Amino acid sequence: MKSYPAYLKLLHFFVIMTCMLPNVTSQQAKKVQLLGADKLIGMKINGQQIQVLQGNVELQHENTFFYCDSANLNRETNSFRAFFNIHIIVNDSVNIYGDSLDYKGTTKIAEMYGQVKLVDNKATLYTDYLIYDRKTNIASYITWGRIVDAENELLSKIGYYYSDQKEFFFKKEVIVNTPDYVMYSDTLKYNTDTETAFIFGPTKMIGVEDSIYCERGWYDTKRDISHLKKNVFIRHLEQSIEADSVYYDKETGFGEALNNVVLYDTIQDGMVKGNFAQYYKASRQAFVTDSAQAIFIDEDKQDSLFLHGDTLRVILDSSDAAKEMLAFHHVKFFRDDLQGACDSMVYKVSDSLIWMYKNPIIWSDDNQITSDSIKLALRNNEIDSIVFHNSSFIIFIDDSGSFNQIKGKNMVGYFKDNDLFKLEILGNSETIYFLRDDETNELIGINKLVASDMLVFIDDREISTITYTTNPQGSMHPPGELQEKELFLKGFEWHDYQRPRVKWEIFYWKQNPDTVSED
Repeated sequence: MKSYPAYLKLLHFFVIMTCMLPNVTSQQAKKVQLLGADKLIGMKINGQQIQVLQGNVELQHENTFFYCDSANLNRETNSFRAFFNIHIIVNDSVNIYGDSLDYKGTTKIAEMYGQVKLVDNKATLYTDYLIYDRKTNIASYITWGRIVDAENELLSKIGYYYSDQKEFFFKKEVIVNTPDYVMYSDTLKYNTDTETAFIFGPTKMIGVEDSIYCERGWYDTKRDISHLKKNVFIRHLEQSIEADSVYYDKETGFGEALNNVVLYDTIQDGMVKGNFAQYYKASRQAFVTDSAQAIFIDEDKQDSLFLHGDTLRVILDSSDAAKEMLAFHHVKFFRDDLQGACDSMVYKVSDSLIWMYKNPIIWSDDNQITSDSIKLALRNNEIDSIVFHNSSFIIFIDDSGSFNQIKGKNMVGYFKDNDLFKLEILGNSETIYFLRDDETNELIGINKLVASDMLVFIDDREISTITYTTNPQGSMHPPGELQEKELFLKGFEWHDYQRPRVKWEIFYWKQNPDTVSED
């Protein structure tokens, strides 16, 4: 018989002692019955009367049947040792096989050795050493075991099988092989009826295109549904997701993530965050809400654009890469050199175009631009141009705090190194411009002009020249001539209270202090 290290024997001693806790005395236990054998020899071994059974041995204890080639039956201790071709019929669904067996009728514990096999209706357990407790119908092993069902294979160093519940419980170096994944875990429970694995410790699942990590949850291998919890990380090709909780049904293609959700795309070098996300594979869309934000990373400049909206919707292409992102309601974005706000926004990733709708505002340095809608064209993660549609209004603050203003129907702004250097105003152009002495910065006069079209050049973030291309009309006004209200073009609104000065301010939508009533 195979020998085992002392520490394993000690561990099994505690397992056996635990199983003996209920008060079952030898008088209460039923006797092991001999049903048949080819040969019976009586002899004394170590002072005890032993019946040596040989050939086609059949024994019964209560409702369990034992078959073997030979056995030594001790009627005084109500126990026996069996050898070769062991077969135990526990019930209609559980059968145990092995090379040798020690069975004690008083404790109803069977210890199986050598090429042990436990078979139920749905799975088969293979190990070298197994304890089976008939009182609790629990089998256990501590010297590695392998469980195989129709599609999956599971290995672990320590395991327990609860035959009544059809559940295996595994500890230490658990490995599960499924058609889609190889799973590595510390602690796992597996139900052979439902083919569901329950996770209770750090676990990795690795597939051809996917890898998963979590520390709690369950995975239905039959229906391919999973609900993973605690430090969840999932990678699929170039995309990944982190969250406290992730549910996914592969057949329907529906997924849901909760709390501390991070969706990351290495191809686009961007991520979407929030506390609630849903994914629909059929329509290739993902929704993120509850503190939702998108982050577009510019590693070359070590700068990122942070964008928030009440809801972010990401539309994916056939390779599951982000193709388009929509943000709606209370939208704000922040980058060190550019900020913006609007009600809703569309970002077409493939074309590098951003559309802003409903009261859009853009701030750059000390400048503010508003319009009915705004389109930003990006190139190499930098702003190439901006188009302002209808009721366009740009405000420049000079060093003295005066508001230089340009108004027109449509505008096109051109950028270099993310700085606005040229501005075309097309239709109904109006300007108010404060002229100052270059040396003293004293106000020389205020220029008020209107024209059909206009061209403005900007140098070092200040207006350098203004060219009125069609029918300019207006005049220069000396300081003090104009009344306060005449220093502002019609429709002037200064939205500095809404401007995000740091990235976390994208989550705050403030009320205009000029319209707030005082109690």
